Amino acid sequence: MLTKTRAAKTAHRSQPRPGFFSEDEHAFIEGFLRDGYAIIPLEQKDRLDEVRRRVYELGCEHLGLKGSKRPSLEEFLDHTERFAGVESLNALRLAVINGLNSDAQLMRGFFDMARRPIEWTVGNEIAMQRTINLSIQLPNDDSSLLPLHSDVWDGNSPYEIVLWLPLVDCFKTKSMYVLPRAQSRKRIAEMRGLKGFDAEKLFQRIKPELVWLEVPYGSAVLFTHCLMHGNRINEEKTTRWTFNIRLKGLLTPYGAKELGESFLPVTTRPATRIGFEYLQEEKS
Repeated sequence: MLTKTRAAKTAHRSQPRPGFFSEDEHAFIEGFLRDGYAIIPLEQKDRLDEVRRRVYELGCEHLGLKGSKRPSLEEFLDHTERFAGVESLNALRLAVINGLNSDAQLMRGFFDMARRPIEWTVGNEIAMQRTINLSIQLPNDDSSLLPLHSDVWDGNSPYEIVLWLPLVDCFKTKSMYVLPRAQSRKRIAEMRGLKGFDAEKLFQRIKPELVWLEVPYGSAVLFTHCLMHGNRINEEKTTRWTFNIRLKGLLTPYGAKELGESFLPVTTRPATRIGFEYLQEEKS
């Protein structure tokens, strides 16, 4: 564990030289450092509309919803519980994901919709998770819960961020919650050295400090999974459909999910490619 002096020196070395960021970029960075997350409007929303339409078509096809039995897109996404029960939800999710993954441009589309804030957060040489994840949470469904956690506890790299992108309006218990960065750091420091951990007891203890994210369709969330976060039973009247995908700086340290296995490079610059090739040639 770093001493306070070493930690202070390390933090100082990570500070950028002043004047190298635009005003917009600087403001975004300061907000992300303070909160550990940012709700962002997506660019190229028409591409998101296309994805949502494709999700609707794949879902209806899987469930055999044709002709007069086929609901509108809005009804299908908002009231999925009318067409699929909890027991068939995972099969629906896999059918949609497998159908989407047949589109070679899918990952590029998700990246482009949030490219600028992603680059402001992790840099312009980026590694991206191989496949996107889809979550469907019906009203009053307790089968898709993520208890209070931080992904770094399971060996994920602290240098990763998550892009959390809904296909519907997300609010209150239909959304996710986060414990902002200062509070997360404080609570995690309090937990160090403790032998036992009860996520539900901790949730109840810090509940007043949690922020439930309001994310309308057409927006997304970027957050560091160093934050404590999770979700609860969806007590709202409509279904939640959300995508999530991990991204990180290509040259930052990896955790349990390594480059080439869970992550693939997406924006490698010439100097880095030349450096990689040189080192490989030197080893041979």
